[in-house]
Amino acid sequence: MQKKSFKGLCNMSKFIGRHNELKKLASEAEKKTSSFIVVRGRRRIGKSRLIEEFGKQFSEFYVFTGLPPEKGVTNLHQLQEFCRQMAHQFNIPVAQYSDWGDAFWALGERVSSGKILILFDEISWMGSEDPTFLGKIKNFWDQFLKKNDKLVFVICGSASAWIEKNILGSTGFIGRISYTLTLEELPLSDCSLFWPKNISAYEKLKVIAITGGVPKYLEEIKPKLSAEENIKQLCFTRGGFFVEEFNQIFSDLFLRESSFYKKIITVLAYGSKERTEICKILNIEPNGRISEYLHELQLAGFIKRDHTWNISTGTDSKLSKYRLSDNYLRFYLKYIDINLSKISRNSYSFKSLTALPEWDSIMGFQFENLILNNRDHLHNALNINPDEIITENPFYQNKKYNSPGCQIDYMIQTKFGTLYICEIKFSKNKVNNSIIQEMQNKIDRLRYQRGFSCRPVLIHVNGVTADVKDSGYFASIIDASDFMK
Repeated sequence: MQKKSFKGLCNMSKFIGRHNELKKLASEAEKKTSSFIVVRGRRRIGKSRLIEEFGKQFSEFYVFTGLPPEKGVTNLHQLQEFCRQMAHQFNIPVAQYSDWGDAFWALGERVSSGKILILFDEISWMGSEDPTFLGKIKNFWDQFLKKNDKLVFVICGSASAWIEKNILGSTGFIGRISYTLTLEELPLSDCSLFWPKNISAYEKLKVIAITGGVPKYLEEIKPKLSAEENIKQLCFTRGGFFVEEFNQIFSDLFLRESSFYKKIITVLAYGSKERTEICKILNIEPNGRISEYLHELQLAGFIKRDHTWNISTGTDSKLSKYRLSDNYLRFYLKYIDINLSKISRNSYSFKSLTALPEWDSIMGFQFENLILNNRDHLHNALNINPDEIITENPFYQNKKYNSPGCQIDYMIQTKFGTLYICEIKFSKNKVNNSIIQEMQNKIDRLRYQRGFSCRPVLIHVNGVTADVKDSGYFASIIDASDFMK
């Protein structure tokens, strides 16, 4: 009989997507040796839920979760909670251990044989107060877990910087970790499954523009309500899920105080920036700790670093920009945070998304993130084999004395000397023929060598006018709603 975790007993929501991730995890379980797996990713991205689904392949599945690190929570509290969870799952009396080594020994004796999955969830919470905790995890693996060749041990956490520093970057775990899975947002095709088929792609995208492909956020949507009503209830009503969410996801994710992280993402909420630009806006030294902060925000899954490249060689250049890749954070900072006082009094009047200030430009950033997170679908739509791609990313070149600057939403360079220049356009109306000159201006400013072909590509959601289609200008016109099928 399969043992059920606390979460497994209460989380009965339908599982959507993650086919590739489950396939990879399954391949680890099929090995003839035990596996030690690390799973990390943004809070709410579905790490624990994925492992629960994976756990259906096992005869026994045990979950141990750390206590949230509230003020006053000590290592003893964490250890006592671990013992309570062990007693509950093994149906034994609660034992009292004063040392993690003794608790792990007691668990190890009970999992020496059989097809078993063990999950240590939010491991940074569990062991952050004991400097010997990680060493005892290593001994627990060496002395017990790895000796059961049908066992899979998973450690999981949202504090990705802590995991990188203390586990992935630790000499104590070298040669022990079988696989590291970084969980990303769901693709649009899976996001679409949270609604009935009769809901339009445009209405779904209005909501996904705020939630991104974060499973927990999508689960909060009520499909029977319109996009506008969902957003009103979740974002602009006292106690709404997205009103409270920001402070929760930022608490205890990082290795230092979080106020400075908020300043950084606030800067990036209005567009991608180079590191020097961020420092200038924040009035800080560029050679200080800013690189560490940015790296930790990347690991947390909130920002991306987009490297531009040298077209002639296809290699990354030193130029890069940081992009706020998390759609919820941008929406919160732009529209919820500044209205918290009114929302707390239930006096904020939300009419529609399009009535929000600067919504068109903000939606442009949000839609661009969605497309960049689904670039594999874009490659398929363009019939580009991954082996043909030299490099791809948002592209920009700085202004020089003899040539203008240039910024391209997304560009693909292939080994056949082709540059696919992609314009990502979200509009409530059909895209008209002004887009042609806009695109051509970008291509004219682009510096590239003789022998390259530029193929303009337009990605839209609400259609294009007949004259855009008839112009023959674009090598491909792609409807992003097709990514949701």
